[in-house]
Amino acid sequence: MVLKDLEQQLLALSPSEKVQVIQLLAQSLTNNWQGIEKNPRICGGEACIANTRIPVWLLVEARRLGYSDGDLLKSYPTVTAADLANAWVYAKAHPDESAINYP
Repeated sequence: MVLKDLEQQLLALSPSEKVQVIQLLAQSLTNNWQGIEKNPRICGGEACIANTRIPVWLLVEARRLGYSDGDLLKSYPTVTAADLANAWVYAKAHPDESAINYP
């Protein structure tokens, strides 16, 4: 995609969508993803919901298998709807990390 095409698409977004794009771009520049943390001593350094041992890839895979956000919130009572929203944004920005790699 060329910048000119992207510019047209960005201008067509609603104000709230533009805010989301700005947040995504800011987070991608700083590698500081709200609610997501990577620590080499937790889950092998995989991206996890902050202050948990729940990897983003696990949530993405559960969603791919048909689990709803409600199902995930019931299954993981320490996870909030905001945590899931952060996980989905992170996963979208890092699709290579969301794939499960079995040994």
